[in-house]
Amino acid sequence: MPRFQAACTLVLAGALALSGCKFVKTEDEQKQAAAGAFNPDKLVADIWDSKVVPFLQERAGTFQEVSALATSNLDAAAEKYGHKEKQGNAPWTFAAKIDGVIVAEETKSRAGYVDVDVDGDQKADMRVAIGPAVRGTAIRDSLKFVNFNEFKNQIEWAQYGKSFNTHVNGLLLEKLPREGLTGKTIKALGAYPLPAKGQLPLFVPVTITVGG
Repeated sequence: MPRFQAACTLVLAGALALSGCKFVKTEDEQKQAAAGAFNPDKLVADIWDSKVVPFLQERAGTFQEVSALATSNLDAAAEKYGHKEKQGNAPWTFAAKIDGVIVAEETKSRAGYVDVDVDGDQKADMRVAIGPAVRGTAIRDSLKFVNFNEFKNQIEWAQYGKSFNTHVNGLLLEKLPREGLTGKTIKALGAYPLPAKGQLPLFVPVTITVGG
């Protein structure tokens, strides 16, 4: 009996000791965990040059072509230039190219933009985001080869959309001039969601040249 009590005491002591232990991951395990962690910025950077820009170059029409077709036949425009996720009620997002003149600018706000005339009537036809903050997720939403079901949840999907904006700002937008933009020419490739009636389309570029 005393031996049994002693054995029980040792087992209990061992269990109590283990309950107070903290298991620390090895350096290799920590590296593996970090490598497997969700990293939307890297996901975007890895496909930008190889997939994003080439897809939009192939998909885009001129803004005049896209907007005219969207007005006369939305289904045809969606088939030719557009994309939207099956889930939710997001609007169609269209790939387009613009070639016009800047007629107004807003560079004081973090969500900076320029208004652009593409048909020569000196009136704004669209609004082009120039950052540093970019509203919406037009680039993500224009791409047929990414979809919500590839992500764990809505939070990851939203972070992924934001990373496209962060990437284009660091790559292009933050290098643009911030003064004297009105009157300069602008050429860009990008995407925009179908705007509400009476609103200017908000175009997010993936390539952009201002002033020749």
